[in-house]
Amino acid sequence: YLDDGYASARAATVTIGTAGPAPKPGALPGAKGADKTLEPGGTTHFVIRDTWGNVASMTTTVESFFGTGRMVGGFFLNNQLTDFSFSPTQPDGQPVANAVAGGKHPRSSMAPVIVFARDGKTVVAAIGSPGGSSILCYNLKTLIGVLDWKLPMQEAINLPNVVARGDQIRVEQARMEPAVWDGLVQMGYKLTAVTGEESGLNGFILPGDGTVNGGSDPRREGVFIRGSQ
Repeated sequence: YLDDGYASARAATVTIGTAGPAPKPGALPGAKGADKTLEPGGTTHFVIRDTWGNVASMTTTVESFFGTGRMVGGFFLNNQLTDFSFSPTQPDGQPVANAVAGGKHPRSSMAPVIVFARDGKTVVAAIGSPGGSSILCYNLKTLIGVLDWKLPMQEAINLPNVVARGDQIRVEQARMEPAVWDGLVQMGYKLTAVTGEESGLNGFILPGDGTVNGGSDPRREGVFIRGSQ
């Protein structure tokens, strides 16, 4: 939801220098969207740029391992319907936006990204990742790394993953500098050290000199391949 006013209101909830309260969900138009979905693993992502400059960023999933368990034509059908909320109403009787209904797409955190220059035509980068609701954090970390900190794609991907869900902040402590961890704790953030934020992000950035700078998450089995022209 990219409305400028809405984005500014969300940015205003971020505190600088000290840990603030967990931001409340944004007030989007529509019914309530309770999180009553499951997040088993079964997702992958790839990005492609061809000789002619065409770019694809695609996240694909069977939702959980082997999807529905039914194979058709050599591939498994997904069980994406489990991304709907399992309850159609809230305890107060209000409808849930993510309830099952004909013709609807279930809520999803899949976020394939293609970044354009300000002209709206020139491709700057493309990234994406598996990871359920953590995808948004993986993508944001990498975009900050390459766009704001000017890191090569691989270095940005290698940065420690930090996944915040309200007051719960999961951090790859083994990849984080101790001084950064200590600084966040001193600011009042409650951090939990984890090893399971494995991302799987793949992406590339186009520096503008005719080269392609790509990377793939070493936490999983991805690889960056530069083909012949």
